[in-house]
Amino acid sequence: MGAVYRFSFDVSPSDMLELDAPLGDCILHDPLKAVSLFQSVCYLSIKTLSLIDHIETESQVNVVLKPTHLPPFPDYCLDLSEFPRGYGPMRPFALEGLVIAMTRVTKYTQGARFLCSEETCPCSRGFHHIRVHAPGATESATVRSDFTCFLCSSPLKEDVKSRVLGDKQLVELMHVKAVDILGVHDAASLRYQSVTLFLRDELCNSMRIGHLYRVVGIPAHVHQWPNVTWSVEACSIQPWTPKCSCLVSNNFQNLQAASACSPWRFAAIVANSFGSPVIPPGLYNTLKLGLLLSLVQTEDNPDSPNHLDVLALTSDSLIIDRLMRYSLPLASRGIHHALTGELLASLSRDEHGAGTANIHAGSALLASGGVCLLGDLTCYKKDKMDMLQSALESRTASVFIPAKKYGDDIDQQLSFPIQCNFWALADAASPSKRTARCDNVVLGSVEMGSIPLQLAGAFGLVVQCRETSGNHPLLSMTVHTLRQAMCPGEPLYPACMQFTTQDYKELLAHARELKVDMSPEAGRMIHGYYMASRRVRSDSTQRSSVTLLISLAQAHAKLSLREQVLEEDAVIAVLLCESSVTLKHGASALVFPPDAVFPCALHDLDSLHQRDLTLEESRKQILNFVHTYATCIEE
Repeated sequence: MGAVYRFSFDVSPSDMLELDAPLGDCILHDPLKAVSLFQSVCYLSIKTLSLIDHIETESQVNVVLKPTHLPPFPDYCLDLSEFPRGYGPMRPFALEGLVIAMTRVTKYTQGARFLCSEETCPCSRGFHHIRVHAPGATESATVRSDFTCFLCSSPLKEDVKSRVLGDKQLVELMHVKAVDILGVHDAASLRYQSVTLFLRDELCNSMRIGHLYRVVGIPAHVHQWPNVTWSVEACSIQPWTPKCSCLVSNNFQNLQAASACSPWRFAAIVANSFGSPVIPPGLYNTLKLGLLLSLVQTEDNPDSPNHLDVLALTSDSLIIDRLMRYSLPLASRGIHHALTGELLASLSRDEHGAGTANIHAGSALLASGGVCLLGDLTCYKKDKMDMLQSALESRTASVFIPAKKYGDDIDQQLSFPIQCNFWALADAASPSKRTARCDNVVLGSVEMGSIPLQLAGAFGLVVQCRETSGNHPLLSMTVHTLRQAMCPGEPLYPACMQFTTQDYKELLAHARELKVDMSPEAGRMIHGYYMASRRVRSDSTQRSSVTLLISLAQAHAKLSLREQVLEEDAVIAVLLCESSVTLKHGASALVFPPDAVFPCALHDLDSLHQRDLTLEESRKQILNFVHTYATCIEE
């Protein structure tokens, strides 16, 4: 039989202030006094109504007040980037941040009963000495061996059978702008330090690594001699999404109106002009379109796992790396993974006395809902490549916790979902020694350079960055760099400079928020292409993924600012997917040139019209391919 009975109350401060202003003010500014009032009321109600026979004293009632929200005023908000801390009142505050680490769930003492060791003392019986957990209290503050009786000063001994246990979990919360240090943003002269949250009982396992939350909690000083740690006891937790501007600029609105004659033109011009501050317009248009589609298709939703990873095969890694670095800040969250850093997760021992394993987020988990830039894969060792391949295929980060090291009974294997898009590049010019020694070389693997075919196959979209004859990337980049050096600050490409980086950021933010539906025509084309692709390729590894096709088509519709996926969006998806699958596994009966998405340079209206005609021919070719091979399977 437990000595303490816990009662948890979800309190709405706004409703309480309307009903009883002094009581509402007490809850907001003197929570300990409010708990005492609720404790007295609960005890009187229990005794008056005879609800629980085993409660004899008021100290057996353990009341926990949980404000659901706080008034939206600065005095009730706690900015995790502000210092110093710990000098304010011990009352509820609202704070927002990113979860970067958490422990496993462990036990703590909610309440304990102590008896006087002197048998003649009245306190040797009954429930006179009850200790319950308070915000900021350690385990030793609730249970230890040096307590004395308040009547006779004799030592107290615990009634172990009456101890009440609860669940506890520690979470590290960081200011969301701290992840800019891990991206490609210019580091601001600000100091960021994580805050330890204590989650207890029903709040355990309510937060996930790499996600944003708004927390209402009470700051507390945790005394662990000789140190005093500032932490927060969480009262309520809610998922949080920062507000951002989702308005499309006038320049892109005018472009959309001018290109309404073709469902392909708006996205094509957006991709053609993208990245003009770092590379000339028209260079690597297929890759730029793939990056834009990946930026649009970033969604922090486990129920919609339409990830769009991009692998660029290039002979000039410097240019592609520069383009990816430029694109990364346009994501809702961008993390640039360092070779010396942890990609998935790492372990350490908890420093707050529990001794359990503390799980720290790696780059992939920190980039949840955004993009993780891996850089050049040729710099990765084999074990890192194997780990990356496993993460891409399973979409989970597995962490092994040895029992002996962290004081557990059995070993544990924990898995965390990976909800980000991966970008990487590889030098296609460097030959693979492993491929050269292989007797069974798969058609298409020679294009992968030093990257294993299995790893490249784990990426959704593989793009070969090569230009048509007559368009020399090195010469274009040389002219671009010289013009930037000779005319700093001046627009190099007047037609493209009207679309600023901020315009692209707002466009992508708006496109990410769009909810699109699949039209019947687009659905039939995607399904038919998938079935026909299975017919001409083996059913095991050499097949296109329906998930990739749907993701590409949805992203192209969003980038085109449409709420319905058209058959024209499915055409772009099939062309990109077929090009990617051909690089991985070789050509099929459906043969397209490598630059099928951008068959010509977009200089004027004639070139846009020529591209539309070419894509229309590709659409007819896809429908013929579907009619020829997909119907064979159905029959």
